[in-house]
Amino acid sequence: MKEKILIVEDQFVEADYLRLMLTQAGYSVTGIARSVSQAQETIGQVRPDLVLLDIFLKGKHTGIDLAKQLAEDNMPFVYLSANSNEDILNAAKATHPYGFLVKPFREKDLLVTLEIAKYRHEHSLEARYRKEATLQKSLKNILNEQLTWEQKLLKIATMLQPHIPFDFIAAGFDNIGHPGFNGRCFLRIGLNEYQAIGLQELQIITGKTKEELIALQSNTAKETNAAYYNDDAFQNICRHPSIIKLFADCFQLRSHLELPLSISPHHPFSFCLCSRRPDAYNAEQLELFQRIQWPLANSISGLAQNENKGGFVSPGQVSGNKENNIVKKQDFNGMIGKSHLLLNALDMASQVAPMSTSVLILGESGTGKEKIADYIHQLSTRKDKPFVKVNCAALPATLIESELFGHEKGAFTGAHEKRIGKFEKADKGTIFLDEIGEMPIELQVKLLRVLQEKEIERIGGVETIKTDVRVIAATNKNLEKEVAEGRFRLDLYYRLNVFPILLPSLRDRTEDIPALAYHFMDHYNLKSAKKISGFSDDALKKMMAYDWPGNIREMENLIERSVLLAKGNIIEHLPLTIPQKARDESTTDAFRIKTIQENERDYIMSVLKISNGRIWGAGGAAEILNIPPSTLKSKMKKLGIKKGYIHQ
Repeated sequence: MKEKILIVEDQFVEADYLRLMLTQAGYSVTGIARSVSQAQETIGQVRPDLVLLDIFLKGKHTGIDLAKQLAEDNMPFVYLSANSNEDILNAAKATHPYGFLVKPFREKDLLVTLEIAKYRHEHSLEARYRKEATLQKSLKNILNEQLTWEQKLLKIATMLQPHIPFDFIAAGFDNIGHPGFNGRCFLRIGLNEYQAIGLQELQIITGKTKEELIALQSNTAKETNAAYYNDDAFQNICRHPSIIKLFADCFQLRSHLELPLSISPHHPFSFCLCSRRPDAYNAEQLELFQRIQWPLANSISGLAQNENKGGFVSPGQVSGNKENNIVKKQDFNGMIGKSHLLLNALDMASQVAPMSTSVLILGESGTGKEKIADYIHQLSTRKDKPFVKVNCAALPATLIESELFGHEKGAFTGAHEKRIGKFEKADKGTIFLDEIGEMPIELQVKLLRVLQEKEIERIGGVETIKTDVRVIAATNKNLEKEVAEGRFRLDLYYRLNVFPILLPSLRDRTEDIPALAYHFMDHYNLKSAKKISGFSDDALKKMMAYDWPGNIREMENLIERSVLLAKGNIIEHLPLTIPQKARDESTTDAFRIKTIQENERDYIMSVLKISNGRIWGAGGAAEILNIPPSTLKSKMKKLGIKKGYIHQ
């Protein structure tokens, strides 16, 4: 007997039809519930393996209300619906269903959807347990590694990053006034780059004395249990002066997860993880902490004992040549930046890459969706197999089916020879369906069948061809709106939207504009054999105030043209039209969140990355900034910028 299924559907005919199809296929139907209360009662008696759940039910509660409970109980479910508007779709999507079936049902679609839901549920659990086992093993092994205290703390922090993402982490900041205090903060400045901030650097960055930091620490509520604070809750705990409020103000943080460790009564220790996203933390992460807190506490305890025995280099001491700690500028397949929105998207791409899960990349035109797709393929187990790209918007509706699935000779007028389609060419590899929102709706039905049944049929052919293809789709459209207006199939949307990744627009990551501008300047310097060394203040201000409707693609074209037309070694002017409102804001408050010192610090750090950490000489940071090296060194010391970045 196969899995036990509960049907939650208030239409008798449709519910009975589902029951008949399921029993004929060997499934056990635990019951048919016509309301949320009936479903809850049935689940209390016999726990099903999967729930088929109609969104619209009689009574005051909907299927979405029940879905939230099912998700908390780790019970997989598949939505049933005839139609939905955009608001309903958004609410349904937030519950993370394992599939979606559109009425009227086709038996084969039902059975394939159930198999996919079962596979996704089992493999999501398996992947989670495997990742946790690897994490616990790594925490145990860290004691044997020949690293400094600071490096080991950072390594533990970066081990947590895939499970509990953060932009800023404070480790051990419970006893600032203790003579043996050795806490560290780490600010994420790139995909695998962190800046270490000790007590001295924190004093410089915040402008606080040690005594003031101790006072703020004493005002901070001591957490004895793990807890998280998102958005409004985080704002609430930041109403009064505290060390958490200080971190939030300095580094633009909007959510916080506190992980206290019971090491010993005399050595309080905790990890304070913070994010610039307002909704970064959840109950599932707290449950993860409960499962790993003992190996985590043992690792920290072991590190502390080793340090007391002289097993570590002193936290203030740096072994070797400091210049060797400077990390070369890194990018993510050509995607440059340190915005928390971008880094979050890159983290998600890295996590999903090793799997064969379908990915939907969302974002405006010019944000780099194709680069993300290419990188996911390069990190996957299919990297040595074909990566086939299809621009759905560039193909006429009459040709797209032949392009995707191929055709036999003589299948239609003009088919003079057999054609192998893109899916067939991508077998064992990856297919990238760019601008999937432009696909004609009649072809969406055929694409859905291909994705579900993993087989294609050439136009004019009589045989089906099995394919093993990973699908990555991308669109600049709001697919929920397209579904609500009847231009995109709901079931195809849910089949593609297994793992969505949202790429931010350039106007949402303005802190990356200088680094991107210098990157493109260097690139087109090389191509045109020019020696442009930088941008004028006016040009940089214009770029920061501009809205960039064409995103990174628009910036690249602009910089290419400016490099070619530049008459000196500085790009003085850029032909950008700044709206009056933006001009006013840039005049009175160019950086609405950060202070001048913070922006100066960020800018110097971005230039240091561009110069690969070099301060002196041709192409060094001082030359790019057009200031004496001694002045730059003085600014770095004043702003708390170390010579090197810590890289994992």
